[in-house]
Amino acid sequence: MNMNPYKILEIKQSVFDNNDQRAALLRDELKKSKTFLLNLMASPGSGKTSTIVRTIEALKDEMNIGVMEADIDSDVDAHTISLTGAKVIQLHTGGMCHLDSDMTRQGLSGIGTEGMDCIILENVGNLVCPAEFDTGASKNAMILSVPEGDDKPLKYPLMFSIASVLLINKIDAMDFFNFDLDEVKKRARKLNPDIKIIPISAKTGEGIDEWAEWLRSEVVAWKK
Repeated sequence: MNMNPYKILEIKQSVFDNNDQRAALLRDELKKSKTFLLNLMASPGSGKTSTIVRTIEALKDEMNIGVMEADIDSDVDAHTISLTGAKVIQLHTGGMCHLDSDMTRQGLSGIGTEGMDCIILENVGNLVCPAEFDTGASKNAMILSVPEGDDKPLKYPLMFSIASVLLINKIDAMDFFNFDLDEVKKRARKLNPDIKIIPISAKTGEGIDEWAEWLRSEVVAWKK
């Protein structure tokens, strides 16, 4: 018997080839229901879950936030999120390194969108596959952590190209790594001139207010 305060859902890979069309349909449905879906992507260990926790803490008094935790296996992240009191569901991808729109729809059905202002999808951790599949999200966000290095826009250009916002996490550790913040910004904006870049520290809370304000404004705009 599952005694956890959240579901664990084994999702199945979509058998449909027209993922972009199905993603657009899902996005339209979310718009009509006034539910904002944020697709959060990043490498393992970049601080996705800790950033989500900070986000919930910053916004929980003004909006209902749900979280879909996608992993190949385990439920450690869902457990962490459940401690915040937010509604959460764990998605197991059965070995898949990403979610597509149909898999996302399965997750949304499992968590339920009624009464939810914002649902955050923590996608499977890597900078390659998740960037290639439209999940139907309202916006795409990504995290790059300082220890990963400032060359990642050169190595994973598609990820930076599709993200509306780039969170540069672990800036509290900047002194310990050879990381050029200005160079990252330059490289990211060369790929995506409209990308919003926000340096943060999920550990100390630095930059979280600016990030929360960005998300707040996007949720408000989505509901109009």
